[in-house]
Amino acid sequence: MVSRYWHTLRYLRPVQFYGRLWFRLYRPKSNRRPAPLPRPTTGQWCAPAARSVSMQGPETFRFLNETHQAAGPDAWNDPARDKLWLYNLHYFDDLNAADAATRRDWHLALLQRWVAENPPGIGNGWEPYPTALRIVNWIKWSLAGHGLPSSCHQSLAVQARWLSRRLEYHLLGNHLFANAKALVFAGAFGVGPEADDWLALGSRLLRRELGEQVLPDGGHFERSPMYHAILLEDVLDLINLAGAYPGTADPEALGRYRACAASMTHWLQVLCHPDGEIAFFNDAAFGIAPNLAELVDYGRRLGQAALAPRRQRGNVMRTFRVTSTAAAPPSPVWLLASGYVRLATGPAVALLDVAPIGPDYLPGHAHADTLSFELSLFGQRVIVNGGTSRYGSSPERLAERGTAAHSTVQIDNADSSEVWGGFRVARRARPFDVTLERAQARFCRLPGQLPLEEAVQVLAAHDGYCRLPGRPVHRRTWRMTASRCYVIDTVEGDFRSAITRFHLHPAIEVTIDGEGMQGCLRLSGGQAARWQVSGGEPRIVADHWHSQFGLSLPSRCLEVVLSGNRCRLDLDWSETG
Repeated sequence: MVSRYWHTLRYLRPVQFYGRLWFRLYRPKSNRRPAPLPRPTTGQWCAPAARSVSMQGPETFRFLNETHQAAGPDAWNDPARDKLWLYNLHYFDDLNAADAATRRDWHLALLQRWVAENPPGIGNGWEPYPTALRIVNWIKWSLAGHGLPSSCHQSLAVQARWLSRRLEYHLLGNHLFANAKALVFAGAFGVGPEADDWLALGSRLLRRELGEQVLPDGGHFERSPMYHAILLEDVLDLINLAGAYPGTADPEALGRYRACAASMTHWLQVLCHPDGEIAFFNDAAFGIAPNLAELVDYGRRLGQAALAPRRQRGNVMRTFRVTSTAAAPPSPVWLLASGYVRLATGPAVALLDVAPIGPDYLPGHAHADTLSFELSLFGQRVIVNGGTSRYGSSPERLAERGTAAHSTVQIDNADSSEVWGGFRVARRARPFDVTLERAQARFCRLPGQLPLEEAVQVLAAHDGYCRLPGRPVHRRTWRMTASRCYVIDTVEGDFRSAITRFHLHPAIEVTIDGEGMQGCLRLSGGQAARWQVSGGEPRIVADHWHSQFGLSLPSRCLEVVLSGNRCRLDLDWSETG
């Protein structure tokens, strides 16, 4: 236990220690003086990316695939509800969801109800993150042409004052970014010295945080495609706000926002499957952030450039045209700064995780998924990672973050990175010896003599298991052509047991043939891929895929128990299509 705490705390920044103490001890007084006058809108506000409808009735809400009534003052902090569900209740995302105008009367009543039933500084709604998201949603709703009730306009100022004194320096990352964005929105929405102070503070924070949080290849430094998409929407919102209120963002800041939006869009397209949705690396699920097509369309409405910038050395990454249909980028694409590789050839797209789990001081959304991968064939997901269905400190949350929930190798029943406590990581895996090369491949383990084919090969290793007694090292090789691929796992050092898992999408049917060393994966579109294993004992086990929060879909997993220190999986889809 002492070791786990030490290896968790040793990476934190000083501000995370004294910031947490300050956050616990200091409670600012609410300031209810009159709000700054509203700033005239002299520019154009574009329709933002629309969220999913969550308000089912005047007092009925659906968040995280759970529908509940929220009636009366106690509903905002109901202990019977999950905290994340309550957070969503306070976000007010439905103000800017699809067909929001048809629910305007519900929204007006809910806005005034929130002010009446949530006194300043009390309850979930006044925690900094929901406060920040609510400020932005209220202002976006107002910019869409809905007049805020006077009580809500006054409340916005109270919320902005409160937030400016409750910034989440102890959490940093996407939380502090959301805080800063909300202050910029509040500052642009009002006029006068107080609004100017909010705008200046938020702008200073955004400049610093964008420089740190957006990596040179355009990826968000927490390395969650879901949070990356959330922050891309944030950046697009800032561009939109600057267009609605000309002069509130200086030309340098606006240029920085546009450059970040372009590189972040490029990164997101690389980390999406042919179905246009994100890969599940670290905390990731559908339905939380807008998808790629929605974000690209939003960018186009804002006049974003059609081409992603060239941000990579050499010729591994190439500029490609961004489309709203997630057209495949050229292959291979190696995102060096963030640590992901995209291989696309023939009908296959593989997304490989050769990345660190995230910034050392901020691994809260990290999973023990090093050297995992996902594979789509013929536009359909085949091999997946387990996804994310919940937050908190439950056993389910721990299992979803663990190595066994990902398509990689687990050694001696340990996790490759020591995930614990919902959002904590102690000792963590670090990839090394990562190479990408072109090669000639003959997949001779499958039936028949096959000719040499042009292949792309990626090799990588990680040290996450070196803390175990035998100091084992996991090495993995992916090699892929237009019709076949193989994955080789090697474990160096001493170990008791090793299992490599290939989690399958719920739509995939898997069978074992013959002596149990080969079989077939059948896709919902009618295609098939033959699989064959050597160096281990395969078995098919029951599994679950967590595609959304609050949702668990039954699926299957192909497990291979290593019989030595090396095993290989061959996949062949040459006879289909």
